[in-house]
Amino acid sequence: MENKKTNMQRRDFIKNTLAFGASTLFMSSALGRTLMNLEGDADLVVRNAKVTTINPKYPTAEAFAIKDGLYYRVGTNSAVSDLIGPNTKVIDAQKHRVIPGLNDSHTHGVREGLHYGLELRWDWVDSVEEALAMLAEEVKHTPKGQWIRVVGGFSWEQFREKRMPTLEEINKVAPDHPVYIFYLYAYGMLNKKAIEVLDYDNAPIDLYHKGRIEKDKHGRATGIITAAPSGLIMYKTLTKLPTKSRDQQVLGTRHFMNEMNVLGLTSISDAGGGGMQYPDAYDVIQDVHGKGLSTVRVGIHTFPQVGGREYDDYKRWIGMIKPGQGDDMYKFIGGGENIAWAAYDYEIFAQERPNLEKNVKEVATPIYKLLAENNWPWRQHITYNESAEILLDIYEEVAAGGGGKLPKGTFIDHGETFSKRTLERIAKLDMGIAVQNRIAYQAEDFVARYGPAALAQTPPIKKMLKMGIPVGGGTDATRVSSYNPWYSIHWLATGQSRGGRQMYGDDNILTREEAIRLWTVGSSWFTGDMGRKGAIQEGQLADFTILNQDVMEVPDALIPRTHSKLTAVGGKIVHAYNEFQKFAPPALPDVAPDWSPLYRTGDFRKLYLG
Repeated sequence: MENKKTNMQRRDFIKNTLAFGASTLFMSSALGRTLMNLEGDADLVVRNAKVTTINPKYPTAEAFAIKDGLYYRVGTNSAVSDLIGPNTKVIDAQKHRVIPGLNDSHTHGVREGLHYGLELRWDWVDSVEEALAMLAEEVKHTPKGQWIRVVGGFSWEQFREKRMPTLEEINKVAPDHPVYIFYLYAYGMLNKKAIEVLDYDNAPIDLYHKGRIEKDKHGRATGIITAAPSGLIMYKTLTKLPTKSRDQQVLGTRHFMNEMNVLGLTSISDAGGGGMQYPDAYDVIQDVHGKGLSTVRVGIHTFPQVGGREYDDYKRWIGMIKPGQGDDMYKFIGGGENIAWAAYDYEIFAQERPNLEKNVKEVATPIYKLLAENNWPWRQHITYNESAEILLDIYEEVAAGGGGKLPKGTFIDHGETFSKRTLERIAKLDMGIAVQNRIAYQAEDFVARYGPAALAQTPPIKKMLKMGIPVGGGTDATRVSSYNPWYSIHWLATGQSRGGRQMYGDDNILTREEAIRLWTVGSSWFTGDMGRKGAIQEGQLADFTILNQDVMEVPDALIPRTHSKLTAVGGKIVHAYNEFQKFAPPALPDVAPDWSPLYRTGDFRKLYLG
């Protein structure tokens, strides 16, 4: 029999809900019954907040309570006050804006964790002058035999000079250390020392399939390696550089998760990527998860590494793991973003649009059928409408053989130039589209080739949403764009490129709340978590972030300066600083290696927190 105190608490809760209209109704009657059976005090209560719930029925609140990792009650301060007991942790949000934890629907964060601490980041740098000064500083600290590497996350458009550093400038500041600058998936820059170490003077021009080493009239490497259009030569060059020990990779993964927490991220959908051969490349993330050290929820996909072996890879993986296997912190989702190399197009908008391989249907169709027969959802990188038209023919053929449906949760990544007809076909197949702000890094190159009118609907996000297509926000970090989610949210809410070009009109710009919805509830669909996370709503996973500024009110230019003062995953506080420092978890061991660029130019954590 229920005790008297519990009955009074529930009556008070119902009364407060009716009186203030600010508390969320239960998601379903079954879930409601489960929650109403919860008894006792909350584990955590947040009060005095400006809460954006991303729950359309009750979009705002000022407090919420958490129990057993779930939102227990959401509403006014008084609505949660009776849940505060002697062991309840209470956070006074001091009128800060609180939103659900952000969820990147397309990133390569697992891979970044393996390298985190080795790379110099230019994500926030606004001039060539500063970028070169950072290179010069690394020369002072990088040991002999180690590389200085800048691996993506920036664009020449963000620099005041509106150009890249020149090889001459790079060689001048770093004459004795090998330097590799990885620019989008377009080209790489190698200084003279790097050419010497790699022996690229003596390497064939076409060292790797569809990649080139540029050489001068004397046959010497110029320092430019070009994806034409495949980025394979850029990936392979990276693999020649020194790597970290396994212990350093584990620590690097934990530090990168903490870096994501600083930015308000609590979940990612990892798209695999070059070098991420399953299962070996996932040993470190599984170790971190197995020890209970993860602070970001991770969903993974399998990504075949070698053309011609994709079918065999997927057949083997199907025998090893099933979609959904895992738990809320680490689980397997499905195949992709590469299904077959013949079906892969590249987004180097400064170059001509690449065609899919002529044998794409012959190669890819058996793989898609294999996945569908085994109820494996997949994600597929598709940049151009011309590619989508070819691949959707295959999808429709596969769906016809399966009762008109593809495996639930199958989706497309990118979709920059999709037409209305292509979107209609995608909607009919009940597929989603994960969109990223990578076009914001190449707006000027796109305009030079296709014109501003085409750019205005690249990608056509509002059309996707109007058709009811599930859409998730993301970055495609870390080698293309920055892993900072607020650059992407700024792009969605302003239509501006990294260089300041106004890309879109009102017909393709979202409100700030709509942008955050794509990054929370929207992205949850892509890991099969719709209704389970993404909103501050009773019964959902209690992931939230207390922001440093009111992102709903600040000027547009300040949106990218948003970060978290406190982040919680499942009600567990994983990051806190400043006025919330007393809630902070124990600090991580120092990042490795001990000469890491993070100790100087740092990351967003250093930039924002000091």
